[in-house]
Amino acid sequence: MAAPPSPAAIEPAAAPAQPVAPAELAGIPIYPTADYLDRIDAGAGQSYHLYGTDATYAEIVAYYRNVLRTGGREIYRSPGTHQFDLGRFDDNRMAFPPSVVVKDYSGEASGGYLHVDGTNERRYRTIIQIVPPPAGR
Repeated sequence: MAAPPSPAAIEPAAAPAQPVAPAELAGIPIYPTADYLDRIDAGAGQSYHLYGTDATYAEIVAYYRNVLRTGGREIYRSPGTHQFDLGRFDDNRMAFPPSVVVKDYSGEASGGYLHVDGTNERRYRTIIQIVPPPAGR
């Protein structure tokens, strides 16, 4: 019977590489420890880009207030949802206002935003949704 491999012979699994921000988000600040989760086609040449973080909703709102130099606006108090506009919305050419939307998923009922990637599951306290302006507009 062969002896089991020594602990030094077993290599740890590599940590997943952190996705790079898509080129269409160039110039839009992204919270430093946020994980890129997904890109969703919004139509009219726009996409939603979702990021998850375990930072609190208040921390993320404060970060975007500082880096975007605007107060944004509170959409909902509960669950907390805050929007920062990134440009003028033209409903004839756009599906969604160019913006950063921060949503609080830390409430007791939700347990966090559940992101599933293959067989991996992870919950995030706060979700950041970024919708850049359509290219060339």
